[in-house]
Amino acid sequence: MPDDDARRASTVAPPKGRSVRDLGRALVRPSTSHVLIAVVLLVFGVGVGTQLSTKATDDTFATARRADLIQLLDTATGETRRLEAEIAQLKATRDKLQSGVDSAKVAQTEAKNRLDSLAILNGTAPATGSGIRVVVYDPEQKVTGSTLLDAIEEFRDAGAEVIEINDSVRVVASTWFAGKNGELIVDGTSITRPIVIDVIGDGHALEEAARFRGGLVSQVSQMGGSVTITQQTSVSVTATKALPTNKYARPA
Repeated sequence: MPDDDARRASTVAPPKGRSVRDLGRALVRPSTSHVLIAVVLLVFGVGVGTQLSTKATDDTFATARRADLIQLLDTATGETRRLEAEIAQLKATRDKLQSGVDSAKVAQTEAKNRLDSLAILNGTAPATGSGIRVVVYDPEQKVTGSTLLDAIEEFRDAGAEVIEINDSVRVVASTWFAGKNGELIVDGTSITRPIVIDVIGDGHALEEAARFRGGLVSQVSQMGGSVTITQQTSVSVTATKALPTNKYARPA
């Protein structure tokens, strides 16, 4: 009997060793079926990841109103057209400079145009153009500096080029807003009510930015006030700002 048990052990042990070797070979040299399974799993994983990413993107606009989506599309289209026009203008200027024909005059004209644009951007020069006039009626004096700042940001996102408040404050990149006990302060100037905001830019896009759900019109209405918006072919902005003197920064 002991001999029979020994023989059984000797006959059972070798297959175990061979299975380990076979596993090692499978890991080093995968079979065609293994490769196919790996490819299927990879494709499945990529598909699931793409589907989840697409679903997350769709959810962003799933609850948006049709009017809001149209406003977003109009804003994006207007900004695209503006950039395309700027690109075309820059290419035309480049071609004139490279041609060598009156290059000095072209360079001088381009420098002047750039200077005029920077003067408007910095608020150091008056400006005129088509746009809108917004009048904010706030009888309960609940409109805060934060409300005005949100409105200004909405106008900028809609392509506003020049903004003026109450014919006295030119809004630029450094403009600050504050409020306390119903008083509104913009760049150190007390703002009386009703608040008048003149904006130069695409009138339709600017008005839609103000009427966008959660925008200026909605916020003021919830505060017991009202907003009137008038598109105008000519908006005149006369308020200007003096250039600040840099204390620390110098041209590099």
